Amino acid sequence: MMQFRCLTRSGLPVLALAFLIALAGCDQDPLSPNKPDAAPELAVTTTAAAGPWLQLSASPNSDRTCGLTLEHRAYCWGSGYQGNGQPRTLNTVPVAVTGGILFRQISAGADHTCGVTQTDRLYCWGGNSEAQLGDGTHTDRSAPVRVGGTRSYREVSAGDFHSCAVTRDNQASCWGENNFGMVGDGTTAERTRPTAVAGGHSFHSVTAGFLHSCGVTTSNTAFCWGAGEQGQLGDGSTARRRLEPVAVAGARTFLMVDAGFDHTCGVTLTNRALCWGNGSDGQIGDGHPYKRLTPRAVAGGLSFERVSAGVFHTCGETTGNLAYCWGSNTYGGLGDGTTERRFTPVAVAGGHFFQQVSAGGFHSCGVDSDSKGYCWGNNFAGALGDGTREDRHTPTPIVGP
Repeated sequence: MMQFRCLTRSGLPVLALAFLIALAGCDQDPLSPNKPDAAPELAVTTTAAAGPWLQLSASPNSDRTCGLTLEHRAYCWGSGYQGNGQPRTLNTVPVAVTGGILFRQISAGADHTCGVTQTDRLYCWGGNSEAQLGDGTHTDRSAPVRVGGTRSYREVSAGDFHSCAVTRDNQASCWGENNFGMVGDGTTAERTRPTAVAGGHSFHSVTAGFLHSCGVTTSNTAFCWGAGEQGQLGDGSTARRRLEPVAVAGARTFLMVDAGFDHTCGVTLTNRALCWGNGSDGQIGDGHPYKRLTPRAVAGGLSFERVSAGVFHTCGETTGNLAYCWGSNTYGGLGDGTTERRFTPVAVAGGHFFQQVSAGGFHSCGVDSDSKGYCWGNNFAGALGDGTREDRHTPTPIVGP
């Protein structure tokens, strides 16, 4: 079995993030998280909230989830900044994001969240230690703040300490931490506002992971940039970092890609799921615990619509709206009713038809064909939104009418 190698943002082989210290230690089989007896700062909130759901986004920090209702209202729950104008809190059910903003798309990062409004504006909130909110400051924001600039955006992706977005005219920008080049502008300088990704490519989507970013161009070519020691860039190398986009090997055409912690997954135009990077927990899905430097087909021959790369696991929904997950399963994040690690896809239990799934740190969430929201896996901070802090090994409804 391969030892999981943690990295700090300076690249030293020590624990990567505070949340991984608490949740996973520094090996491939995470230890039980340290469950606090009470909320870290304010009292636990357990009042009922919203639904039905349009989209859910599970944070890679495994302690928070955000989502959009069919009315395009944003809600967050778990531990951290919920966007409701309050300091970091712990909420076991969804809490409304303040401001009355109508969002079209939302993305929950490790300590911050970003969203695109129905009028193509970009807002972020949460921790801002590395300028990941893009408002030109390092000030934490408890409510949505407008990202700097006046451009119109189509999509945003919140990573750990950086963010990326695509404009309506297919230009990719990133901002925040840049020690490994994940902003993609050819430098390692921190960026406090959106900065154009180098290379002159036209992107229809981008994704921000831990220390790397990826995107798919309008010609369906996948590129990645940033840290690459685990092969997560997919260019056949273990380069410590790439400061500008490099093409993913194999000359395949992609519908989408998603950057996880130190692996990446994507779906081709023929609906085949591929993954690359660190596979020590089975998150590549090809049946082996190996590092993969180029894309490998996910086993099982399933046809996928989308995939979501979490920290140590991956989930996706098929073209028939069935959800499958693979990888680490210590807290039930695969949703198959067990805590057994899986090296190939297993069906999420319950017989639900999912139109969207999202893999986070050690939990996952999804929206079914009836717009009902479900989460499963680690719940020590209330990230499942079911009004409890009990882990769930199968999909559990999010509290709401």
